[in-house]
Amino acid sequence: MSARDFNGVPPLRVQRLSLSQSLALLSAGNPPFGALGYGTPDDLTWMPTVNARVLSGAGAMADVWHASERIESGTTGVVRWRCDGHWMLGAIDLDEATEKVGLAALAQRAYRDLFESLEQTGCAHLLRVWNYLPQINGDGGGLERYRQFNLGRQQAFFDAGQAAFEGAPAACALGIHQGALCIRFLAGRIAPLPVENPRQVSAYRYPPTYGPRSPTFSRAALAEIGGGDVALFISGTASIVGHETVHLGDVVAQTQETLRNLGAVIAAANERATTRFDLAALDCVVYVRHVADAPIVRRVLEETLGAEAHTVSHAVYLEADICRQDLLVEIEAHAVANGSLHA
Repeated sequence: MSARDFNGVPPLRVQRLSLSQSLALLSAGNPPFGALGYGTPDDLTWMPTVNARVLSGAGAMADVWHASERIESGTTGVVRWRCDGHWMLGAIDLDEATEKVGLAALAQRAYRDLFESLEQTGCAHLLRVWNYLPQINGDGGGLERYRQFNLGRQQAFFDAGQAAFEGAPAACALGIHQGALCIRFLAGRIAPLPVENPRQVSAYRYPPTYGPRSPTFSRAALAEIGGGDVALFISGTASIVGHETVHLGDVVAQTQETLRNLGAVIAAANERATTRFDLAALDCVVYVRHVADAPIVRRVLEETLGAEAHTVSHAVYLEADICRQDLLVEIEAHAVANGSLHA
């Protein structure tokens, strides 16, 4: 199926809803394709949750995805997935203590099974990946745990013949304080269009000072999702210019720099599509290292975008460690707009 051939393909849709709104879909007999929950119960098979403290005033939220009604659920190795034949949502939870292997081996196994699940369902192309690692900045026997994770992740990409550099999916990797290695992902039958940030070195081109293997993700990805719409998936974005962290110790300046980077990614994406995405219309997840910084970050967003901007009013705030110890805030986002991708 070509990128332009969406005849008969159920469009993919996403809504950001409160927990009560999400559960109401079930009671109304209209179960969604799946969801990614923030502060939601962890016993809902169609809504795997992110094991991080929610700092938003609205409490538990979820990004709820809709596709066709003919949904199949299954498992492939350690992957739990839901698929309608065109779109796929998957979840992985692996506990190091139970599995009795290190994080690099655990990440390699998780991604090996992830790629096998894509092959099994026919949804061969990753659109977006969310990674959550316990103690991401901790020492793992002489190598930071995030760098261990990057070792295993990239090796799995190589082993599966997947694009680990140009063409890598949009992704984020955050540190949770406890629990298992959690990976959530969205895939489809059509490859997305990767987008890079002209203000930054591509993450997969970082110098060796950041670890023996570079992070495997693109800064963003564009995907046609049916119904004449294009989705923009923006990876975790922080106060990095070139490949270096800037504004050390200053959460206000780091948030402002993060917003500049988001604007640069959006501008780069708009050059590759007929639609126009806007910073003020994103659905964001804002990760803050220190709980006390959450109101400060929100104030910067309000001052920059306006208190009534969609990005401000619909943002989910989570307590999480960022992949570098000197980063205080990270923002990831998605948006959907009518249009198409340039050929």
